[in-house]
Amino acid sequence: MAQAARAGAETEADVNTRLLAADDAGVNDVLAADGYLFATPENLAAMAGRMKDFFDRTYYPVLDRINGRPYASLICAGSDGTNAARQIARIATGWRLRPVAEPLIICTHAQTPEVILAPKQIGAADLASCRDLGAALAAGLAGGIF
Repeated sequence: MAQAARAGAETEADVNTRLLAADDAGVNDVLAADGYLFATPENLAAMAGRMKDFFDRTYYPVLDRINGRPYASLICAGSDGTNAARQIARIATGWRLRPVAEPLIICTHAQTPEVILAPKQIGAADLASCRDLGAALAAGLAGGIF
């Protein structure tokens, strides 16, 4: 999903994109970006622990330094995804970021241990939605809309 969103963003020639794993992203990356697309699986009705760790490590060092920047979110969920989206929105509100799209929640319907643990295959239509979100965010940044 994140790779599809990046591919969509890269269609905008005037925007530089970076795809970073939560473990690899830090304060300088947050400060250097003009906009954000946060992507996470929902685990146990919450954002993934690695994403939570990213926010824990970067929240206070960038507070009041990124106000007004645009963001959107991608959630891969087994059944719902709304709690992870809500968590990201609360953090983004604290950072005073500006939401530019509703959270995009892709549901895999993984409900049994076997299906939860199996690699997920995201369908073409859902990947197209991810690409569209990346493209829209990039176009808004390039056009000065955000």
